[in-house]
Amino acid sequence: MASKILNSLGTILILLMILLAVPLTVPKLFGYQLYGVLSGSMEPVFPVGSVVYVKEAKAEDVKVGDPITFKMSAESDVVATHRVTAIDDVNRVFTTKGDANEFEDSTPISFDRLIGKAVFCIPYLGSMSVFLHSKNGIAAGIAIFAAALILWTAGDILKKKASHKKHTEVCVGHQPSVGDIKKGG
Repeated sequence: MASKILNSLGTILILLMILLAVPLTVPKLFGYQLYGVLSGSMEPVFPVGSVVYVKEAKAEDVKVGDPITFKMSAESDVVATHRVTAIDDVNRVFTTKGDANEFEDSTPISFDRLIGKAVFCIPYLGSMSVFLHSKNGIAAGIAIFAAALILWTAGDILKKKASHKKHTEVCVGHQPSVGDIKKGG
Protein backbone atom coordinates (compact mmCIF):
# COMPACT_ATOMS: atom_id res chain seq x y z
CA MET A 1 0.00 0.00 0.00
CA ALA A 2 2.77 2.44 0.96
CA SER A 3 4.64 1.59 -2.24
CA LYS A 4 1.60 2.51 -4.34
CA ILE A 5 1.24 5.84 -2.52
CA LEU A 6 4.93 6.71 -3.01
CA ASN A 7 4.84 5.72 -6.69
CA SER A 8 1.67 7.77 -7.16
CA LEU A 9 3.21 10.84 -5.50
CA GLY A 10 6.29 10.53 -7.72
CA THR A 11 4.07 10.26 -10.79
CA ILE A 12 2.03 13.29 -9.73
CA LEU A 13 5.19 15.39 -9.31
CA ILE A 14 6.46 14.42 -12.77
CA LEU A 15 3.04 15.12 -14.32
CA LEU A 16 2.98 18.57 -12.68
CA MET A 17 6.39 19.33 -14.14
CA ILE A 18 5.18 18.23 -17.59
CA LEU A 19 1.98 20.28 -17.26
CA LEU A 20 4.08 23.36 -16.46
CA ALA A 21 6.48 22.69 -19.32
CA VAL A 22 3.89 22.04 -22.05
CA PRO A 23 2.50 25.59 -22.39
CA LEU A 24 6.04 26.98 -22.32
CA THR A 25 7.51 24.65 -24.95
CA VAL A 26 4.94 23.08 -27.28
CA PRO A 27 3.66 26.36 -28.80
CA LYS A 28 7.21 27.10 -30.00
CA LEU A 29 6.92 24.02 -32.23
CA PHE A 30 4.01 25.74 -33.97
CA GLY A 31 5.81 29.03 -34.57
CA TYR A 32 4.72 31.01 -31.52
CA GLN A 33 7.09 33.18 -29.54
CA LEU A 34 6.38 33.67 -25.85
CA TYR A 35 6.79 36.92 -23.94
CA GLY A 36 6.13 37.71 -20.30
CA VAL A 37 3.86 40.66 -19.54
CA LEU A 38 5.75 43.03 -17.24
CA SER A 39 3.51 46.12 -17.22
CA GLY A 40 -0.19 46.84 -16.93
CA SER A 41 -0.44 48.79 -20.19
CA MET A 42 -2.56 46.09 -21.85
CA GLU A 43 -4.76 45.13 -18.90
CA PRO A 44 -7.28 43.57 -18.64
CA VAL A 45 -6.64 41.74 -21.95
CA PHE A 46 -3.03 40.82 -21.10
CA PRO A 47 -2.61 41.00 -17.30
CA VAL A 48 0.76 41.52 -15.62
CA GLY A 49 2.38 38.14 -15.03
CA SER A 50 0.82 36.54 -18.12
CA VAL A 51 2.59 34.92 -21.03
CA VAL A 52 1.59 36.34 -24.41
CA TYR A 53 1.77 34.00 -27.40
CA VAL A 54 2.90 35.87 -30.50
CA LYS A 55 2.59 34.56 -34.05
CA GLU A 56 4.95 36.02 -36.65
CA ALA A 57 3.13 38.35 -39.04
CA LYS A 58 3.96 40.60 -41.95
CA ALA A 59 3.11 44.29 -41.68
CA GLU A 60 0.60 43.85 -44.53
CA ASP A 61 -1.36 41.36 -42.38
CA VAL A 62 -1.78 43.77 -39.46
CA LYS A 63 -5.04 45.70 -39.13
CA VAL A 64 -6.10 48.57 -36.90
CA GLY A 65 -7.24 47.02 -33.62
CA ASP A 66 -4.73 44.13 -33.67
CA PRO A 67 -2.47 43.77 -30.64
CA ILE A 68 1.11 43.54 -31.91
CA THR A 69 4.42 42.74 -30.29
CA PHE A 70 7.35 44.86 -31.42
CA LYS A 71 10.90 45.89 -30.54
CA MET A 72 10.95 49.14 -28.61
CA SER A 73 13.87 50.35 -30.74
CA ALA A 74 15.96 48.99 -33.58
CA GLU A 75 18.99 48.66 -31.27
CA SER A 76 17.17 47.01 -28.36
CA ASP A 77 15.85 43.54 -27.62
CA VAL A 78 13.24 45.04 -25.27
CA VAL A 79 9.75 44.35 -26.59
CA ALA A 80 6.25 45.62 -25.93
CA THR A 81 2.75 44.54 -26.89
CA HIS A 82 0.25 47.31 -27.70
CA ARG A 83 -2.81 47.68 -29.90
CA VAL A 84 -2.55 49.26 -33.36
CA THR A 85 -4.58 52.47 -33.59
CA ALA A 86 -3.38 53.62 -37.02
CA ILE A 87 -1.28 52.39 -39.94
CA ASP A 88 0.74 54.71 -42.15
CA ASP A 89 1.65 52.69 -45.26
CA VAL A 90 3.54 55.62 -46.82
CA ASN A 91 5.95 56.03 -43.89
CA ARG A 92 5.68 52.30 -43.04
CA VAL A 93 4.84 52.83 -39.35
CA PHE A 94 2.20 51.74 -36.86
CA THR A 95 0.71 54.00 -34.22
CA THR A 96 0.05 51.99 -31.06
CA LYS A 97 -1.53 52.40 -27.65
CA GLY A 98 -1.73 50.25 -24.57
CA ASP A 99 -5.36 49.43 -23.74
CA ALA A 100 -4.93 50.77 -20.21
CA ASN A 101 -3.01 53.87 -21.32
CA GLU A 102 -4.75 57.20 -21.75
CA PHE A 103 -2.76 58.30 -24.81
CA GLU A 104 -1.25 56.74 -27.90
CA ASP A 105 2.45 55.91 -27.79
CA SER A 106 4.53 58.97 -28.65
CA THR A 107 6.84 57.17 -31.08
CA PRO A 108 5.46 55.33 -34.11
CA ILE A 109 6.64 51.75 -34.64
CA SER A 110 8.38 51.10 -37.95
CA PHE A 111 7.23 48.01 -39.84
CA ASP A 112 10.68 46.41 -39.52
CA ARG A 113 10.36 46.35 -35.70
CA LEU A 114 7.21 44.20 -35.86
CA ILE A 115 7.68 40.77 -34.28
CA GLY A 116 4.12 39.54 -34.76
CA LYS A 117 0.51 39.56 -33.63
CA ALA A 118 -0.32 38.77 -30.01
CA VAL A 119 -2.77 35.90 -30.38
CA PHE A 120 -3.60 34.87 -26.79
CA CYS A 121 -2.21 34.80 -23.28
CA ILE A 122 -2.20 32.57 -20.23
CA PRO A 123 -2.49 34.51 -16.95
CA TYR A 124 0.12 33.91 -14.22
CA LEU A 125 2.26 31.72 -16.48
CA GLY A 126 4.67 34.59 -17.08
CA SER A 127 5.42 34.87 -13.38
CA MET A 128 5.89 31.11 -13.25
CA SER A 129 8.18 31.22 -16.29
CA VAL A 130 10.30 34.01 -14.81
CA PHE A 131 10.62 32.00 -11.58
CA LEU A 132 11.50 28.76 -13.39
CA HIS A 133 14.28 30.51 -15.31
CA SER A 134 15.78 31.97 -12.12
CA LYS A 135 18.43 30.19 -10.02
CA ASN A 136 15.82 29.41 -7.35
CA GLY A 137 13.40 28.12 -9.98
CA ILE A 138 16.00 25.84 -11.53
CA ALA A 139 16.90 24.56 -8.05
CA ALA A 140 13.21 23.97 -7.29
CA GLY A 141 12.77 22.07 -10.57
CA ILE A 142 15.77 19.86 -9.81
CA ALA A 143 14.52 19.29 -6.25
CA ILE A 144 11.04 18.32 -7.45
CA PHE A 145 12.50 15.94 -10.05
CA ALA A 146 14.82 14.42 -7.42
CA ALA A 147 11.90 14.05 -4.99
CA ALA A 148 9.89 12.25 -7.67
CA LEU A 149 12.77 9.83 -8.32
CA ILE A 150 13.21 9.22 -4.59
CA LEU A 151 9.49 8.54 -4.16
CA TRP A 152 9.47 6.13 -7.10
CA THR A 153 12.59 4.34 -5.83
CA ALA A 154 11.24 4.11 -2.28
CA GLY A 155 7.97 2.74 -3.64
CA ASP A 156 9.81 0.07 -5.64
CA ILE A 157 11.96 -0.89 -2.63
CA LEU A 158 8.87 -1.27 -0.42
CA LYS A 159 7.13 -3.28 -3.13
CA LYS A 160 10.12 -5.65 -3.45
CA LYS A 161 10.39 -6.01 0.35
CA ALA A 162 6.69 -6.85 0.58
CA SER A 163 7.01 -9.37 -2.26
CA HIS A 164 10.13 -10.94 -0.67
CA LYS A 165 8.43 -11.13 2.73
CA LYS A 166 5.38 -12.80 1.20
CA HIS A 167 7.59 -15.30 -0.68
CA THR A 168 9.62 -16.05 2.49
CA GLU A 169 6.45 -16.66 4.52
CA VAL A 170 5.20 -19.12 1.89
CA CYS A 171 8.51 -21.05 1.87
CA VAL A 172 8.96 -21.13 5.67
CA GLY A 173 5.34 -21.92 6.39
CA HIS A 174 5.24 -24.82 3.90
CA GLN A 175 5.42 -28.31 5.42
CA PRO A 176 6.60 -30.95 2.94
CA SER A 177 4.20 -33.80 2.34
CA VAL A 178 4.92 -37.32 1.12
CA GLY A 179 4.33 -36.30 -2.49
CA ASP A 180 6.92 -33.50 -2.23
CA ILE A 181 9.87 -35.84 -1.53
CA LYS A 182 11.42 -37.59 -4.49
CA LYS A 183 13.52 -40.69 -4.20
CA GLY A 184 16.94 -40.51 -5.71
CA GLY A 185 18.26 -42.87 -8.32
